[in-house]
Amino acid sequence: MSSDPTPSDDSPFRDERVARDEAPQFVLPLVVRIERAAPPARTDALETAARAVLTILGDERSLGDGEWAQAMRDWQDARIRKVVRRARGAEWRRAEALPGITVTGKSAEVRVFPPVPLDGWPKDLARLQVSGTDLDDPEPPVDADATAPTLWLNPHLDMSAGKTMAQAGHGAQLAWWELSDEERAAWRDAGLPLAVRTAEKGRWGELVVSGMPLVRDAGFTEIAPGETVVVEGVDRVRSLPR
Repeated sequence: MSSDPTPSDDSPFRDERVARDEAPQFVLPLVVRIERAAPPARTDALETAARAVLTILGDERSLGDGEWAQAMRDWQDARIRKVVRRARGAEWRRAEALPGITVTGKSAEVRVFPPVPLDGWPKDLARLQVSGTDLDDPEPPVDADATAPTLWLNPHLDMSAGKTMAQAGHGAQLAWWELSDEERAAWRDAGLPLAVRTAEKGRWGELVVSGMPLVRDAGFTEIAPGETVVVEGVDRVRSLPR
């Protein structure tokens, strides 16, 4: 299975130029809070970013005639771009004042905003830095929960935390597209459980050809075009009580 959930050659994650590139381009902004004294753990930030993407996809304002619905449709009709910026102190407070949703993990806070034109960021978001999102895990991540989807990262890539957060968001979005409305509601009710982990190098090749949802990054920033995330366990969501 390609990164496109439908049998189309016009995938939002393909690296070659396609019809989606001719549409007006939008980006989904995410801002991670990184205070100097208490930065979040890397894995928690990745998982919180993935849940933030799922949260805005399922928000009533993003659906039907909701206030964000047209922006969400315009964004998904073009390349599926996500950009993660960092904020602290007054920067974070200004970001929180803009329309969006803050999602909190164990140590991470990520605010996601409705899509904006690629060259039309709100001033208080445009001034935030993309670089400087390098984060660490104080302790090695525990084994992924076998009852929840796992977003496996390509172990051969060296990406900043911000870039990796965007890739985790792509993977979560592919999982979302695989589900029915009823299954999505059950996932939301369960708290959107998921895990983000780096695959073992020996297993990565197997994951890529497994037929599971696969993110192929277009290579606009940091890395060359190629596979970044494989989503394992979408079927685990389907087994949630409804």
